[in-house]
Amino acid sequence: MVDAASAIDRRRLGRGSATRQNLAGWLFLAPVVVILGVFMLLPILMAMWVSLTSWNGQGSPFTGRAPFVGLGNYVRLFTQDDLARQDFMTSIRNNVYYVAIVVPVQTALALGLALVVNGRMLKGKTFFRSAFFFPSVTSSVAVSVVFLFIFANSGAVGSLLSMFGISGPEWFSDSRGVLHLLLGGLGLVDGAAPPAALTGGGPFGLTWWDWLSGPSVAMCTIIILVVWTTSGTFMLMFLAALQDIPVTLEEASLIDGAGAWQRFRHVTLPMLRPTLFLVLTLGLIGTWQVFDQVYVMSQGNPAKTTLTPAYLSYRTAFRDFDYGSGTAISFVLFLIIVVMTLVQRWVMRDRVADAGAGPRKQGSS
Repeated sequence: MVDAASAIDRRRLGRGSATRQNLAGWLFLAPVVVILGVFMLLPILMAMWVSLTSWNGQGSPFTGRAPFVGLGNYVRLFTQDDLARQDFMTSIRNNVYYVAIVVPVQTALALGLALVVNGRMLKGKTFFRSAFFFPSVTSSVAVSVVFLFIFANSGAVGSLLSMFGISGPEWFSDSRGVLHLLLGGLGLVDGAAPPAALTGGGPFGLTWWDWLSGPSVAMCTIIILVVWTTSGTFMLMFLAALQDIPVTLEEASLIDGAGAWQRFRHVTLPMLRPTLFLVLTLGLIGTWQVFDQVYVMSQGNPAKTTLTPAYLSYRTAFRDFDYGSGTAISFVLFLIIVVMTLVQRWVMRDRVADAGAGPRKQGSS
């Protein structure tokens, strides 16, 4: 009986100690939970409510002055045939071009730079690492202003091309896509008008030519800027992963007679797959959120060919004073980012898992 009572007392003391530890843990977490709740969760919930109203910025949307429209702002973006839907689909098209070019190019460039600065024979590694990383820590607004002057119609690039007898394109005033310009230069389509066969109705209120003509020259300029300023950060991620690869793997591949390309393909790249997934995910999220370069350099022009969902949300809310629709665009953009990230994770999950398990032992031939 005494032993049983002692065991019961020990269990009670253990539960009491665990309760005190849990309480102490929550007390330490309470400031962070309160801060995140007040400054992150609460604004998100408030913005979600605004997206269900037609608030024009006057008064408060929480006092009943803003008419409640439910999902009307979301439905209008996809079904109602008006200017708001056309602008939204145009911004989606532009951002699809932007993502499809920026993410692969900046990933490949970052990996290439990491391989270069990780080379054993390279002298001045610190200098090159700093030089490649420097654009990433420079103010995006300042760099955008510099690029705007460089690629202006009378800027440095146009002047350089004119020295060789080449007339540079009208960087920020030509609304035609690069595919349109290329086919027009080859004489396959009219340089000014799109093909008549593709001017009919296409998906989501845009013509087929709107979807297929390619990004404008202005958007390509923004793409060059973003690739240059973001590759340095991703280079450091790849560099850290490269330095974490055991030297014995490379030595074993050299003994087996593997060449440089074989070592990269069968040894280096499989070990980099977790980092590659991280870089692709961060790049995908960042490219769908592009705003400051568009705001500084073009503000959606020419002819809305650089309009993006993030900038359209800002313009709709803070310039057109349609805060409900502007907030709805931001939540649709958030949903697109989540879906794209989940799809990418599903596609790469097996490869990342195999890479995390380490290289498999292969039999000699």
